[in-house]
Amino acid sequence: MFNHLLSLLIWLPIVGAVPVLIAGSRHPMAARVLALLVTVVTFLISLDLLVQYDPNGAVMQLAETHRWIAYWGIHFSLAVDGISVALILMTTFVGILVIGGAWKVIQNRPHQYMACMLVLEGLLVGVFCATDALLFYAFFEAVLIPMFILIGMWGGPRRVYATLKLFIYTFTGSVFMLIALLYLYQQAHTFDLATLAALPLTMREQTWVFFAFLFAFAIKVPMVPVHTWLPDAHVEAPTGGSVWLAAVMLKIGTYGMLRFILPITPDAGAHYAWIVIVLSLVAIVYIGYVALVQEDMKKLVAYSSVAHMGFVTLGIFIAFMLVRQSSDLDVATLGLQGAMVQMISHGFVSGAMFTCIGVMYDRTHTRQIKDYGGVINMMPWFGFFYVLFAMANTGLPGTSGFVGEFMVILASFTASPWIAIFATFTLIIGAGYTLWLVKRVLWGAVVTEQVAKMKPLEAREAWVLIGFALGVMAIGVWPQPLIHLMDSGVAHLLQQLAVQKV
Repeated sequence: MFNHLLSLLIWLPIVGAVPVLIAGSRHPMAARVLALLVTVVTFLISLDLLVQYDPNGAVMQLAETHRWIAYWGIHFSLAVDGISVALILMTTFVGILVIGGAWKVIQNRPHQYMACMLVLEGLLVGVFCATDALLFYAFFEAVLIPMFILIGMWGGPRRVYATLKLFIYTFTGSVFMLIALLYLYQQAHTFDLATLAALPLTMREQTWVFFAFLFAFAIKVPMVPVHTWLPDAHVEAPTGGSVWLAAVMLKIGTYGMLRFILPITPDAGAHYAWIVIVLSLVAIVYIGYVALVQEDMKKLVAYSSVAHMGFVTLGIFIAFMLVRQSSDLDVATLGLQGAMVQMISHGFVSGAMFTCIGVMYDRTHTRQIKDYGGVINMMPWFGFFYVLFAMANTGLPGTSGFVGEFMVILASFTASPWIAIFATFTLIIGAGYTLWLVKRVLWGAVVTEQVAKMKPLEAREAWVLIGFALGVMAIGVWPQPLIHLMDSGVAHLLQQLAVQKV
């Protein structure tokens, strides 16, 4: 008898979008209430993952398989490990905050906006639990549709340019991924990820497949130099779109690396790990300096996301290096665990930062830093939350931003002190652009009449920010439950890395 919990988490928000569309066409408030109800129920159901998933049991659990395209051996196959559980829980929790944040802000066709949010949530959950490669690809590509609509319909003045750039970049990378999957299918006659991971491939084959996957996932992360679509997408996206994009969508790139590059091409990954490590360090250092000179708050936080996601890719490929250099897997485990914690932490921190920017934009209709000053005098409680999330963005101990970055830096030092030194620069650069932003926005004299008229936080806004704050502080103060949840998944990935197919 199959467990249908994962299917329920995928289809509940997607199917729930239908009554939201129907009811909201005449009663906008009904659309908001239904959308919030669907996200709350989805989150409550997702908590059952913590009950049913055993961190000390089998790696992949709650498996379910349904025939999809039998002739080609394609199945609707789902299962989760601890990494998937953590990402799904973050996705369903952020879904509530996104709907709550847009409650009053979206006045133009709110039912369609809420429906897009629900569909996007269901598709993202599908990405994190698909165990059939073609099913993963279907979810991976489908998330573009609601995000394209969100930016195209509710975005800023250059939304058409931003949506086309987003689509062209990500779709181009996905074509290479599809080619690699078709080649693997020709060799294995299945799209089952476990079978593909065990498939013997020559170094030449692994190299071509490795770079095809790397190109596709690097664009989604995004990594330097294929990152330029992200700032434009963030600037033009509505606040909810930016939160989804930063908090969850970027993670499907690094998640894809874990599910495809690590197990399928371990030898090529170890051989070419230095390329990704160099690109990650460039993102950490150079992009930090790019963020430092931005005048648009959204662009600054968007570039900081590229830098912080560089820590995730650094931790993943440091594990490649350490597994092949040393028989001691403890440090490699530390690096990979740090990358996973950083993925979750960045989801809360970046989502919170974009929400704060949205709160200010709703009152002043400007994102230019020069138009702000003395905001804390008008909105003291908002200032408290803004400083908290800014400190997390700099990696302050006691916040989630510190834990993952510190673990990756420790692992990097074992691989090479020089890598650790360059990685540590982000703590300085990140503090530079984040504190410079806080100083100009919150402190000093009130610089404009718009700021002087800013109203205090509404209860709805406060609850959304409290939700993000709980995630930031919980991981920062007590990260062990999260690390323990992902232990078996990380250990299994390292075992796959240690296998030499050549």
